[in-house]
Amino acid sequence: MEIYLQQLVTQSLAFTLVIVMLLVFIESLALVGLLLPGTVIMASLGALIGSRQVDFYMAWIGGIFGGLLGDWLSYFIGRAFKKPLHRWPLLKKNQRMMDKISHALYQHSFIAVLLGRFIGPTRPLVPMVAGMMYLPAYRFAPPNIIACLAWPPVYFFPGILAGVAIDIPTTDNGVSFKWLLFTAIILIWLTLWLSWRWWREDKRGSDKLTRWLSPLKLRLLSLLSWLALLICLYHLFQHPLMPVFLRLLWNVLAG
Repeated sequence: MEIYLQQLVTQSLAFTLVIVMLLVFIESLALVGLLLPGTVIMASLGALIGSRQVDFYMAWIGGIFGGLLGDWLSYFIGRAFKKPLHRWPLLKKNQRMMDKISHALYQHSFIAVLLGRFIGPTRPLVPMVAGMMYLPAYRFAPPNIIACLAWPPVYFFPGILAGVAIDIPTTDNGVSFKWLLFTAIILIWLTLWLSWRWWREDKRGSDKLTRWLSPLKLRLLSLLSWLALLICLYHLFQHPLMPVFLRLLWNVLAG
């Protein structure tokens, strides 16, 4: 996928803007986004940014406009086709998620719309459900605009780190640095996920994972993951190649 994306988005700056906007638009669109690996697409684009084959700010602009177009079209689809959508088999399969989104929008619409863009499975559903609930546009717009502005760099960033790491010299130090960086990224994701579940412990479900991850086990794993992350980050920042990596990363982010 990355090779195909590279051929598309490195043609010219204008073409980059259009292709990134189109990819994000499709990935954000109601129902269609459920069938596409959005995280993989954004990480692949991030890797191209990190290897300096795609301009960071051009990709960010394309991501903003693509997200806004996808979300608002999804919102109006939800408003216009509320009854037919309830009968769609794809939505029936995700009825539990739909119910959770509806409840979140009813209780805290601002937070639900804002965070919905950052959570993969809910990204193409939250705007559509907001439309189906006839959430006023003036309440949908502020959190949606904020989310679309902030979302692209967050999802690009793991790919950017990987793309920058490619330029690290392939010495013994280089290999150890890349493994430390990879481990740190995994631990950051795991730690945030465990901490999120701990924070929402009062809203535990009844699925198999929740039953296995008892409150005591969840707290213990959260604390252990934080400890492992801090140790990993300490060794990463003490690594002799860290200044080289930071300089390469700055060159990418500075455009």
